[in-house]
Amino acid sequence: MDTGQSLTQAPIPTLIRKIALPASIGFFFNTMYNVVDTYFGGLISTQVLAALSLSFPVFFVIIALGSGMATGATALIATALGEDNPHGAKVFAVQGLTCGVILSALLTPVGILISPFLFSLLGASDAYLEICLSYMNVIFWGALFFMQIFMLNAILNANGNTKPYRNFLIFGFCMNVVLDPWFIYGGLGVPSMGTAGIALATVVIQGMGCIYLGAKVLESGFLRGMTWREFLPDGKALGEIVRQGLPAGSNTLTVGIGIFVITWFISKFGKEAVAAYGIATRIEQIALLPTIGLNIATLTIVAQNNGARRNDRIHETIKTALQYGAVVMLVGGVCVFTFAGNLMDFFTGDPLVRQMGQSYLQVASFVLYAYSVLYIHVAALQGIKRPMFAIWIGLYRQIAAPSIVFYILIYWLNSGILGIWWGIFAVTWSATAVTYFYAHKIIRNNSKISRDQLV
Repeated sequence: MDTGQSLTQAPIPTLIRKIALPASIGFFFNTMYNVVDTYFGGLISTQVLAALSLSFPVFFVIIALGSGMATGATALIATALGEDNPHGAKVFAVQGLTCGVILSALLTPVGILISPFLFSLLGASDAYLEICLSYMNVIFWGALFFMQIFMLNAILNANGNTKPYRNFLIFGFCMNVVLDPWFIYGGLGVPSMGTAGIALATVVIQGMGCIYLGAKVLESGFLRGMTWREFLPDGKALGEIVRQGLPAGSNTLTVGIGIFVITWFISKFGKEAVAAYGIATRIEQIALLPTIGLNIATLTIVAQNNGARRNDRIHETIKTALQYGAVVMLVGGVCVFTFAGNLMDFFTGDPLVRQMGQSYLQVASFVLYAYSVLYIHVAALQGIKRPMFAIWIGLYRQIAAPSIVFYILIYWLNSGILGIWWGIFAVTWSATAVTYFYAHKIIRNNSKISRDQLV
């Protein structure tokens, strides 16, 4: 895809399909990657399956920081390209890579240090705690690879190229099918590592991905003319990336904290409930994959057109993305509701885990489109360099509202585990409504300011 003109001139529906479809396919395989981990974890024991679910909110810290800073870098690179400032775009690209190195150097020791406390807070102890730590300690040692994957993909995304990351995710899924059982059970000179083997497989695959995506960035010629000296920390550029990325990262981090909050409440109903939630959310992620693609497409197209001051195309991008989201989430919701029990059967033979997971998925089927509307508008705000709202809506949706709503439903109304599922429904739709009206107000004002500046 031509990076300079096509994103500011080509038909919006065509652009959304070209960017969103490869991204969605890639994230399908990323989700299936997690499904493979869940499947092999379940073969070891229900306790390992619960440990993987319990580890997810801690793992999400890495995802939050990496994806947040990458979102900031994508917005800045794409805006610079829209402004016809290729050198500025390159500076943000290389400083994004530097930012990833700095973040991983901080995250690894801190994560290893505080993980025991976090898992203990979630109710893990003795062998259960050891399983959680054996998984997460390996993941934290591989933080550098995760960060660089995010930043390399940010460079490609800003140019409208989502195919290389799709290819990596497909490759990663295939490799995980091989490496998971090999590292878990051992063989061919590799010792049996159990749960730690699942984590090591992930780190090895991320390392391979860094090599592949790095080669694709170099092959594109986007960084041509940049010297190693320009990779040294630049306070101004790093500050801009952090300023744009921190709200997005904080929003994603609130998702991790929100999962932590939900898991804390769910753990009151036993390990089976935690395992059911972990399985069901993996299935839900598959249904939400088109939304991720639409989110990436919205951010990239809006950011470049914001730089080019094509406000008409910003509005058209949001409208078109919402229409696509409505269609695919309607289909996804019907499928999830209808086949919830069958989908749970694939991962567990425990009847209690199945029943709890099925009830979650049937409620979640009515929430899918809310996520689509929410994410598209947050992406649009990030694209016009207005990222702070993401923090506030994230704090409401993931922490403040769930803490209050779940407490009332469980301890005052004795609604049981089903109360948590309907609590998620209520909180998500209320956050979506607020985001919709706020985003439209800000984007209208942004258009007016742009018109006034042109006059």
